[in-house]
Amino acid sequence: MEITWYGHSCFRINERGMAAVVTDPFDPRVVGYDPGKLRADIVTVSCDKPAHNYVKAIRGKAFEVVGQGEYEIGGVFVTGVRINGSKKKNSGEDFINTVYVIDYDGLKLVHLGELNNVPNQTEVEGLGEVHVALVPVGGKTSLNAANAAEVISLLEPSIVIPMHYDVSDSVMELDPLSKFLKEMGLNAVETEESIKLSSVSSLPEETRVMVLEKSL
Repeated sequence: MEITWYGHSCFRINERGMAAVVTDPFDPRVVGYDPGKLRADIVTVSCDKPAHNYVKAIRGKAFEVVGQGEYEIGGVFVTGVRINGSKKKNSGEDFINTVYVIDYDGLKLVHLGELNNVPNQTEVEGLGEVHVALVPVGGKTSLNAANAAEVISLLEPSIVIPMHYDVSDSVMELDPLSKFLKEMGLNAVETEESIKLSSVSSLPEETRVMVLEKSL
């Protein structure tokens, strides 16, 4: 499994011989930069916002997964679970966020979307074992640093990849990555162009935070 970050909450996950997944493609006009050419067999959308649901950014035809349900495409199992519908400020409407469990031959990655509250124990248990967690950490409309750290302690993943935080060319008002790293007791973390994982047995025994460079 190879994981590449295109900024905000958008990742591409792929494995040779299996379907490629892109999560939460975004509208460049809203985020402030262009994710470039995105190709996928599957695209997941966590919430109905232009920073998460801009499926027209995907080149070619991809199977769209929007909301709850179980899917199997190209050897990849995708499960959408609704976790947290906390109400928008000054609104009676529910905010619907879908968390996705993406399973590549037993190696399970969870994309938390724009999660904005700490889930309860039942919701956490419903996700099953989590090997890799893609966690929003920038606050404002999603988890802040402290809440993100609490969610990580509940999920107990082997690898944490932060997302949805302030970067230099973004026009969105989000907290910087440094705030989350400080909450996790880390001064700095070396960035990686992508993360490649071969199997569950290759994962670290203790939770490790890994930071990806934004792909150009």
